[in-house]
Amino acid sequence: MESAKYVSQKVSKTRWRPVSYSSLQQPDIFATGSWDNEDNKISIWSIGNHHGSPGLEDGFEGDPQLICDFKHDGDVLDLQFLDQEKIVTASSTGAVTIFRHHQNSQTISVSQRWARAHRYPCDNAPCTGVVCSSPEIVSVGEDGRIIVFRADQEGVTRVIENADSSTIHAVTYLRTTEILTVNSIGQLKLWDLRQQSSSPSQILSLSGDRVPLYCVDRHPNQQHIVATGGQDGMLCIWDVRQGNVPSSLMEAHSAEMWEVHFHPTNPDHLFTCSEDGSLLHWETSSHADMPSFLQGGRTSSMASWGAVTPAGGNQSLISAWLSRDSGKSRLETTHMLPSQTLSVNSLDVLGQCLVCGTDGEAIFVNRQVPV
Repeated sequence: MESAKYVSQKVSKTRWRPVSYSSLQQPDIFATGSWDNEDNKISIWSIGNHHGSPGLEDGFEGDPQLICDFKHDGDVLDLQFLDQEKIVTASSTGAVTIFRHHQNSQTISVSQRWARAHRYPCDNAPCTGVVCSSPEIVSVGEDGRIIVFRADQEGVTRVIENADSSTIHAVTYLRTTEILTVNSIGQLKLWDLRQQSSSPSQILSLSGDRVPLYCVDRHPNQQHIVATGGQDGMLCIWDVRQGNVPSSLMEAHSAEMWEVHFHPTNPDHLFTCSEDGSLLHWETSSHADMPSFLQGGRTSSMASWGAVTPAGGNQSLISAWLSRDSGKSRLETTHMLPSQTLSVNSLDVLGQCLVCGTDGEAIFVNRQVPV
């Protein structure tokens, strides 16, 4: 079941509000941010049942309904939920802001703001990405800075001043104390936040071409596996323990890849979206997870796939994403959207629900993602 909602603004970011996994509920609230509009805003939407909710437009059940919105200074370049109520945004003005969604009154207010977190000596520098592990927030920017904040403190916890001489485009947590950044010259850098050093603990890069990388996501169960995408539309899978080049490269899109996301609870599924107007669902079948008696015959050779077994590790920990021989990797790709012409800027997936936002001023919601 898919619904499209036209929202008369270009949607730059879209994220589901987290749900508690124990409750097995499907997500029903998501947030969006806009860009390249005269007045940008962040908006909260619901796809739940609206029995007499105030101020909601008429619409079919399951259609996204706007609950509330709030003006945002500058383009929303990233947006993440800190918890059930708080949303952190990265702005083209260089600001990092925490907004609070008040669920009783269905209003939004600014909870905290670091106005010129990212800046050049005489101008603002866009804040390009944020990642949260409550109460900690890490932001990156065009100024090559990495900044660590705490939601419960007004000051800045830590700044790595010259973390990068080029633009840092995105950041993710690798572990509780380690982050990974990607930059405009095709490098991934690992940072250990326990170290006071201002240099990365590891640098990985695409050999040869310095293709800007725009997005990164970490495998939810195997923290050494990350996926990146960038200007050339290629999907790269990396094993940060093995060497400094990607384990596998796949032709994904014909233009810039803006976001990549592993499914948070079923990481054999991965999703990418692009400037080329497409949203792809990638599915790999991991034969290593099959009991050995099912692996007889032709599939037995697929179990190892050239991936290196971790030292002292167990064969079933080898991810199908690290296959170097994609001829055997049974990777299936599905287009998730009707033919699009304008950029798909952002996507998020949780449970069986997927949401994406486009430059065509539309939000698409699919509530039956086959994962």
